[in-house]
Amino acid sequence: MRRCVGSPSILPRPDLKPALAAFWVLLVTLFSAAAARAQEVHGGEANLKVPPLDQVPPSFLGTSGHNLLMAGLVICVLGMVFGTWVYNQLRNAPVHPSMREVSELIYETCKTYLVTQLRFIGILWVFIGSIMVIYFGVFQKFSIDRVVMIILFSLIGIAGSTAVAWFGIRVNTFANSRTAFAALRGKPFPCYAIPLKAGMSIGMLLISVELLIMLGILLFVPGDYAGPCFIGFAIGESLGAAALRIAGGIFTKIADIGSDLMKIVFKIKEDDARNPGVIADCTGDNAGDSVGPSADGFETYGVTGVALISFILLAVRDPSGAANMSAQIQLLVWIFVMRIVMVIASAAAYFINEAMAKARYENADDFNYEHPLTSLVWLTSVISSAQRSGCPTS
Repeated sequence: MRRCVGSPSILPRPDLKPALAAFWVLLVTLFSAAAARAQEVHGGEANLKVPPLDQVPPSFLGTSGHNLLMAGLVICVLGMVFGTWVYNQLRNAPVHPSMREVSELIYETCKTYLVTQLRFIGILWVFIGSIMVIYFGVFQKFSIDRVVMIILFSLIGIAGSTAVAWFGIRVNTFANSRTAFAALRGKPFPCYAIPLKAGMSIGMLLISVELLIMLGILLFVPGDYAGPCFIGFAIGESLGAAALRIAGGIFTKIADIGSDLMKIVFKIKEDDARNPGVIADCTGDNAGDSVGPSADGFETYGVTGVALISFILLAVRDPSGAANMSAQIQLLVWIFVMRIVMVIASAAAYFINEAMAKARYENADDFNYEHPLTSLVWLTSVISSAQRSGCPTS
């Protein structure tokens, strides 16, 4: 078939009706299978019942698990205070006006990206939320209040993933320009200390927010409703993390390729100020390396906690098959005490290692960045092991 040079090729529009029909058939089949399964067994995270934590097993040194985890809420708040404190430190750190202008431009572009993704997640949530209502309300025959709890905590999960993602790009754009300005002094220590401080800020706030929400469910939500709260929270944070992680990776690749094409076509360097793709490329780096990992870390920390809770409540049984509530309480409290201990260990190791590194390298003209980072890892491990060995386990 001959075609005129320069004329666009005319391709037939694909017929999507068979694909849509197959999709709906698959969806109905899955729902039918789920309905049949739901009639056979009522298991899963949504049906879990958390035992009362106000009992006083001997392993808790005379205090109840409820009171022990209440102290963990204080640690979570302190972790959030630490993150906010570092945020203010970075914001007020000295920076050249031109560097601040560029970092603010990158941040505003990142914020636009995040808002756009949040709209997309909202549309996706309507679809997922409809499936949750049908599955739990119709097939599992949950009461309206339990379905509402699942939906509500799915929104809390999405909000948590998005919030830590925003905090990550805000802290990172602060740290980028402040590190660049500090490097002009010719000393390597600030180029190590500022990024590490920013990473600690993001990580500490991420873990503290996640732990605060999960402890809130364990401590303040009735045991019969804890399961729906946990499954809704896990679905929401997984949805937010998946969208932000995948979209962030795609965005950064597209922006990187666009910047490379400008370099090829116009014969200018990839990071040249005349290259209009530079800001998009920097935004893509933040979207792919900050937004996605922050939301992903939030989701991973949460769903592993839900998985551990599910395993304990489903697997820890008496020989007769009945729930061993005393052992379940001990294990539930123990895994969350371990998580609280890790927050304390991380903060303590950071402050000790920072003081050691500052005393040794602050005025050095050159040093290997891996040395203080390696000592931080070892110090954290030693403190964590010491704290863990001091916690009662039986």
